[in-house]
Amino acid sequence: MNIRSLTRGDGVVIGAAVLLFIASFLDLYSVDEAPDSADLPSLWGSGPVVLSVVLAGIIGAALVVVTRNVPQVPKVAGLDLGQFGVAFTIFAAWSALGNIFDVMGGTDNGSSADLGISPGTGVILALIATLVMAAGAVATPLVPALKAALIPAPRPQAPQPYGAQPPAGYGYPGAQQPGPGQPYGGQPYGAQPQQTQAPQPAPSDFSPFWFAVPVPRPLFAEDGTQSTIAELAPGTWYLAVEQRGPALVAQTQDGRRGVLQDTSGIQRG
Repeated sequence: MNIRSLTRGDGVVIGAAVLLFIASFLDLYSVDEAPDSADLPSLWGSGPVVLSVVLAGIIGAALVVVTRNVPQVPKVAGLDLGQFGVAFTIFAAWSALGNIFDVMGGTDNGSSADLGISPGTGVILALIATLVMAAGAVATPLVPALKAALIPAPRPQAPQPYGAQPPAGYGYPGAQQPGPGQPYGGQPYGAQPQQTQAPQPAPSDFSPFWFAVPVPRPLFAEDGTQSTIAELAPGTWYLAVEQRGPALVAQTQDGRRGVLQDTSGIQRG
């Protein structure tokens, strides 16, 4: 999984999962008039809370983030694992809300408030984390701001125009150094001057440029078929080498070329 393909929504889900993990080590409940030295259990001290809130939330967050950033999403019973992940995050938030109302669960015969017991710091933070996690998992495909790249791609160097050659002055790597009897930048004594060929003009006024896509987009074959040869990921720069109407012929980092049909919202380098 390419870290540059993560979206802002993925960042929200990951951050909420980290907060939930930290909350799991804090107090499950608090007791009125309990001394500061009292050893109160953490969320890991309650099996139902661990299974329905902590593990369900963390597993759901992992499924949501991973399945959104792999080429092909695995399916179980006809549903992709990303949908299971969203369901897990919602279930974890629902379970955390239930523990806020009755933190002791079925261990007491009356209300927790009647016994002077209230939700602890861990349960409160777990509720906040799972609510944010569920909101991020559900809203990311729907909100354009959350679909933007989490880590902006660095600005690439401007590509050289086709037919242009690098400078060949003295000292440039790969340039021919003057030999004996040859002045800098000149021809050997007695040699005929070489004819230099003028660079060929570009076939059109199009200049190659770097660009990045706001969301994952397919790159189709150049033969006009709808077969996908690659998927362009947000946060990565690609080189546009040709303009075909509203579409662009793009080149990936491994040298593959294809047609990007949807060029809306691209970021030029």
